[in-house]
Amino acid sequence: MGRWITKDGKRIYIRDKGTGVVVAGAIGLAVAGGGAGVLGGAAGGGGAASEALAGNTAGDVVDSLPGRSLKTRRAEARESAKRGKADEAWSRLKLKELKRVARPEGDCLAAATDRVRDFLVKTPCTSLDRMLLAVGDGHGNAAVISVVRVGFRSAKQAAAFEEVEAVHGSGDVRPLEIAAVLGVAGVRMTGLHYRSRPDGRAMVVAEADTATGHLGGDTLDALADVAAHLPVR
Repeated sequence: MGRWITKDGKRIYIRDKGTGVVVAGAIGLAVAGGGAGVLGGAAGGGGAASEALAGNTAGDVVDSLPGRSLKTRRAEARESAKRGKADEAWSRLKLKELKRVARPEGDCLAAATDRVRDFLVKTPCTSLDRMLLAVGDGHGNAAVISVVRVGFRSAKQAAAFEEVEAVHGSGDVRPLEIAAVLGVAGVRMTGLHYRSRPDGRAMVVAEADTATGHLGGDTLDALADVAAHLPVR
């Protein structure tokens, strides 16, 4: 079961899954992704991103689950992320972490737009944590992942926030600026590879997009899923 929504000008199909939502497909913009393999799909950013992620060409990624399907890798990586073992999680997806920046902040309104901001005016958040990561396969293919955790006074408020955040034209709590924070220019979050989940009295939203090279859409979905379970720090 699921539903189509229009978010920030993009037509997106949200499929219910577990406690969160998963973006299953989209119409309207050219996007990075597609294909069912761990690698493959559309091209990401160009030379600027490659230079900023220069450590992604060493061919030194350790595959901790050789011969396993992406479905198995995703499930195992998610469990590693729940235990806070980021390096282990990425190795299960045949990737390594290249960069990470996390920023705890107190002002949700400054990062929010449109109806999401209106909601936060009436229902103030108690915390805001934002994190950006870059991961790569050691052969030039890399992704940028955004994780945003918004805390509230109750789990009910967190659920209400997610309902507003997912509605057509509702706006967003913006990710950290990729170029300024990671030094990766020419990359933006499309919102097409998305995972949200409740975390006690907070809502966690993770997105993944190709930074450089080629990464399949199913892989980007897996990255968002796994990142949503990492500690935002």
